[in-house]
Amino acid sequence: MSKQRAFRFKVLIFTILLLILALIIGAYVIKEKGGEKTPVKEEPNITDPVSSEPLEPENNQSLKREELIKHTFSLAKEGKVPGISFILDNTEWKEVNKEWGESNNISKTAKGRYEEYEDHHVTIGYANQIVNDIRTYNPEIRSISLDEIKKIGGEPDTIRYYKDSTYDQIILVYHATASIDLLWVLPKPTDKNPNPKVDHTSLYAQIEKEPNQQDNQSISEVISKMDLEEKIGQMILAGISGTTMDTDAKKLINQSHVGGIIFYKYNLENSVQTVQLVNQMKAENSSNLPLFLGVDQEGGRVTRLPGKLVNFPSNKQIGEINNPEFSYKIGTLLGMELKEFGLNLDFAPVLDINSNPNNPVIGDRSFGNNTDIVSELGTQTMRGIQSQNIIPTIKHFPGHGDTSVDSHLELPIVNKKLKELMKLELIPFERAIDQGADVVMVAHILIPELDKNNPASMSKIVITDILREQLDFTGVIITDDMTMGAIVEHFDIGKAAVESVKSGSDIILVGHDYTNVVKILASLKKAIQEGEISEQRINESVERIIKLKRKYGIKDEEVDSADIENINQLITDLLNKYIQ
Repeated sequence: MSKQRAFRFKVLIFTILLLILALIIGAYVIKEKGGEKTPVKEEPNITDPVSSEPLEPENNQSLKREELIKHTFSLAKEGKVPGISFILDNTEWKEVNKEWGESNNISKTAKGRYEEYEDHHVTIGYANQIVNDIRTYNPEIRSISLDEIKKIGGEPDTIRYYKDSTYDQIILVYHATASIDLLWVLPKPTDKNPNPKVDHTSLYAQIEKEPNQQDNQSISEVISKMDLEEKIGQMILAGISGTTMDTDAKKLINQSHVGGIIFYKYNLENSVQTVQLVNQMKAENSSNLPLFLGVDQEGGRVTRLPGKLVNFPSNKQIGEINNPEFSYKIGTLLGMELKEFGLNLDFAPVLDINSNPNNPVIGDRSFGNNTDIVSELGTQTMRGIQSQNIIPTIKHFPGHGDTSVDSHLELPIVNKKLKELMKLELIPFERAIDQGADVVMVAHILIPELDKNNPASMSKIVITDILREQLDFTGVIITDDMTMGAIVEHFDIGKAAVESVKSGSDIILVGHDYTNVVKILASLKKAIQEGEISEQRINESVERIIKLKRKYGIKDEEVDSADIENINQLITDLLNKYIQ
């Protein structure tokens, strides 16, 4: 190769290298000046739940929706809401006003006063100037979907529905504590939108209204100011004859000072009349201790409430399903039913073991003939009723399942020794008492091996020796209806009531006929005046009665109309889930 050709070759190679270098540099410059960087997605601006200040950026980026849901559930147990420093059932209106200033809007509902704070996406409800409802419309909360809530929080304790001309909503209710509910409110799912996003959350606490003078007194102070007739009256739970406040009903309240009223199916024609009657009773009783207002709402064939409520399956069917969660939710809905009508005492659940197939009165009212099933499902039903702040009554102690006679008509006899009862009939009652039973109803059954002369409802051996001392029950003891055939066909009703109180009963249930109440009151008063019953013994029962009324915060407050549609929807949803 000539020198000239070699030189040209070197020049060509050098030129190619320069071109490659230029292309590389050009590409780099274009990327730096003309290209676009991929944007970084910002995480929601979630704030600290106590200080309301924005979280640090690194935390802000890592706290995603699932963490926000967990955070919301966790804070609810403390009465707090993400991003808000106020504490439910603790913070006063003046503290909110000091920190946030005046609200944008004020409205009043049956639940209390609500103030809207637009800048904070929050509406706060007040009862007695205390925060009892925090409703959050925060954009981050509203980005959460129905499926995400259930994924983190599980199935809600209760599902409610709300519908008017503007809204058609589903409300998932989770019990954060015994007194605080966390509600997730969303549009009701549809075929087009099966997984809706949250409209708002509500952290709600039930706060009692301002206490009256009597609430500020100790129980002993209240009892010391009661005369003998008032004390005896508290120990009577009476029935009424009609559907309105007639003369006898007024006398029961104003003259007899009865501690409570039991309603039967013939008293309750429809939902409007029932609410009106209950409200009339409460208004008439305004000067006395608040009333127990009770009903036999067991589900199955024993139901009393009106309004075409969807019925529950019998306890026998529930026992065959044998799902404790199902029983708890049934108890919850039974409690909700009573609460809708302004009642506070349910004569349920039945804890009798159906060991005798010829039993004419219990049968499918029992959860079955298996001790463990009856104990577990009965206790769960009881706890479900309690969750709605309704008083349950476990019945019929010491066990009505092995009888062949209906105590409404005659006196059943159970030929068993105590050891036999302890191995079967008493087990469900013992377990329910251990789980916090408030009221025990004692049956009209004769157990000769324990007491040859007196049925259980009149027997010191059954009521005091076994129920009080052996099973350590400290709550309220009530008799079954003393107007049943088991009593009136064999005993004078006045003397029977005296024997029952002497044996340890706290409340005498007198379901029918005003004259029976008058006779029992007179018999009890005479027994006390003659020294057969001490007034101290009466005071002990009255103390237990007042304690129970205070425990459940019973007030003679009127209620609005019953929402039958909502209850029926909840019952239907529950049955569809557990019954194929």
